[in-house]
Amino acid sequence: QVQLVESGGGSVQAGGSLRLSCVASGRTFSNYAMGWFRQAPGKEREFVAAIRWSSDSTNYASSVKGRFTISRDNAKNTIYLQMNSLKPEDTAVYYCAADRWGQGVAGQASYDYWGQGTQVTVSS
Repeated sequence: QVQLVESGGGSVQAGGSLRLSCVASGRTFSNYAMGWFRQAPGKEREFVAAIRWSSDSTNYASSVKGRFTISRDNAKNTIYLQMNSLKPEDTAVYYCAADRWGQGVAGQASYDYWGQGTQVTVSS
């Protein structure tokens, strides 16, 4: 079993930045692919970014590419999502997820463990 705890959410004005963190515990973390997803009010949860265990393979949704950066520190069992140039449409609950098979793909069904989420609110 893997437990995931997100932090770093908050309220920011458009154009601002936030960095989300997700700490994993309970199992060997370094072999897992990790992802970030988000769910806006009234919408389905959607893929944001993913990273494989080696950190040299990342995957981004087109809506965040060039603005968001996913990274990981396996020694700290932590992944990060640096979010720059935030827009009001980035407002959502952001979830961290772990894929034990290490694929790092966009499909939610590939992820085995999920955190509780952290709220990000971007005002115009």
